[in-house]
Amino acid sequence: MRSIAKKELVSTLRDRRFVVLSVLMLALLLAATLVGRASYRTLQRERQVAQQTVNDQFHHQPNRHPHRVAHYGSFAFRPKAGLSFLDAGLDSFTGTAVFLEAHQQNSVNFSQAQQASSLIRFGELTVAFVLQLLVPLLIIFLCFNAFAEEREAGTLKLLLTQGVSLRRIAWGKITGYGQAVALVVVPALALAAWLLLSNESFANSPDAWARLGLFGLSYVVYFFLWIVGAVVVSARQQHARTALVLLLGCWMLGGIILPKATANLGANLFPAITKAELDAKVHEDAQKGINGHDPQDARSAALKANLLKKYKVDSEEKLPVSVGGLVMAESEAYTAKVYQQHFATLNHTYERQNALTVWAGLLNPYQAIRPLSMGLAGSDFAHYVHFQQAAEDYRYQLVQRLNALQTSMGYGDKERKLDAATWRAIPTFAYEAPVLGWALGYLVGPALALLLWAVGLSWLGLRAIDKTSIV
Repeated sequence: MRSIAKKELVSTLRDRRFVVLSVLMLALLLAATLVGRASYRTLQRERQVAQQTVNDQFHHQPNRHPHRVAHYGSFAFRPKAGLSFLDAGLDSFTGTAVFLEAHQQNSVNFSQAQQASSLIRFGELTVAFVLQLLVPLLIIFLCFNAFAEEREAGTLKLLLTQGVSLRRIAWGKITGYGQAVALVVVPALALAAWLLLSNESFANSPDAWARLGLFGLSYVVYFFLWIVGAVVVSARQQHARTALVLLLGCWMLGGIILPKATANLGANLFPAITKAELDAKVHEDAQKGINGHDPQDARSAALKANLLKKYKVDSEEKLPVSVGGLVMAESEAYTAKVYQQHFATLNHTYERQNALTVWAGLLNPYQAIRPLSMGLAGSDFAHYVHFQQAAEDYRYQLVQRLNALQTSMGYGDKERKLDAATWRAIPTFAYEAPVLGWALGYLVGPALALLLWAVGLSWLGLRAIDKTSIV
């Protein structure tokens, strides 16, 4: 096996076509890594500056009423994940900033896709794009004549007469081709590791290194699938050109047709409501009550009556607290509950659409590696929802803190203002990205699908090779 692997590696390196293609592929990988890193640093710096700017603006407000401050609000900017320069995932489509204000749970807006042309839907030149779609093409052109060439030259029979089985020949070829592919891919991943090491915050982060390690391991399995599949197809076909056409058809089906078909199927089976429909439903539930029989006016009137009874007074003027502040706090709690229910329903719809991709990974390895890659890079839907929820938790705590300040001002608070130092004592938004352990819970399905492909192809494919005719 070692001799066959060495022979395949040497033959491959002597092939000018492979040398040209591999140099182009390596150049694309290195360019995508460097450009992705530069883009990451620019966007990260812009968002950090923007976050610091809005934090300073919030802290340096003049004397104001707390409810005015609640409506003045603030912004939460989503930081870029450390490995997102390798796989941008959904980052270009999910937005970068969310406005935090009273009575309103806003979605994350200002995505790069909103400011780009429609060509962005065809994909961006990222490391993940090259690894997922272009490297398999290189593998196809490298392996399609693995057995066909031996059969046509008559050397396959010679190998068999030496007592070598077809399966051992196949493993030798797989090993040799794997080494050739590694010469193309490893330098790009090594560059990515070096770029991470150059950033002190990532260099001292075991989580970032663990993510990068699993990221590389996932693609090792993915490339192994393509190499094994290409060798098996080559062994089962009598002519190299037939194997090439069949492999290119599999590449188009798995990388282009099935992902689009799955996305369309998910959107048709589990349609999501529009933002206008969501806002209308939230407004109706907030005004009339979630059950339709608990209007806001009635809730406010009941709250005021309970306050008068609690403090044993007969008018709002005699209350030691601001009724307006308590009404605002109750209204905020109720509205947040309404928003959470509707956003949970909407996110559940998206999760059901995404679940189709996970199941499709059992039929298509590309649809297994894609969510796995995005999840490890921190650019998938689950990481986006985590940020969205963190921003909403901060917004709710901020608004309720301001409502508590208004409540403590007592009756006639509308005519008074709080000192500007009050706002400087309020903590600003600071987002902590989830750790790898949290992310792995969402990646079990794609990882199992990829491993099933590896085990299945190795077992069934090589069994098929054993039964291949050598004539």
